[in-house]
Amino acid sequence: MSSSPLSSSIADLRKSYERAELGEDASLADPLAQFDQWLQQALAAQVPEPNAMTLATVGPDLRPSTRIVLVKGYDERGIVWFTNYDSRKGRQLAGNPFAALQFHWVELERVVRIEGTVEKVDDAESDAYFKSRPLDSRIGAWASPQSQVIPGRGVLVANAARYGAQFLLSPPRPPHWGGYRLKPEQWEFWQGRKSRLHDRLRYRADGGQWVRERLAP
Repeated sequence: MSSSPLSSSIADLRKSYERAELGEDASLADPLAQFDQWLQQALAAQVPEPNAMTLATVGPDLRPSTRIVLVKGYDERGIVWFTNYDSRKGRQLAGNPFAALQFHWVELERVVRIEGTVEKVDDAESDAYFKSRPLDSRIGAWASPQSQVIPGRGVLVANAARYGAQFLLSPPRPPHWGGYRLKPEQWEFWQGRKSRLHDRLRYRADGGQWVRERLAP
């Protein structure tokens, strides 16, 4: 079967990665510190949505699914985001508490991949973040039955109006909404390099320590 002109043009796309390098001597021994350094550089470079990450989960049918979420915090305990617990990702995490995250900062020719176990953050942390959100976002958490089939956008608008009238300026955190924390068991830092000889450094947990290894691209 011959390829279409469109698929041929896609196959011909090429990019030479030459912005930076990632060597063992230049990288940090702690992957969290390395991640923080790269994220701060992405913020300084004003790349679009530097806090956006792909979240991959697996359902009971063993089929993976991905979506974009926003990182809202990170420390030695793990990486945090917030969402609807009744969403597809929430249901999948309830049955299989393992996930993978990926940051892709195209302009910097960098990717960070993180894999590990996931648990809900405590209520106090979820409450604190929920209160910091804009009012329309807090109402939206009540208005949207995330991942459920709805007949049209009018359902969302009507729900938002109803909950807005009910809660006014002080909507409480919905019981079905809150945070998750991924505890990393493995990190990978990818830096694009010329001739497709990219730099890939993996950090894996081993006996309470991080082992840093170079992977072939």
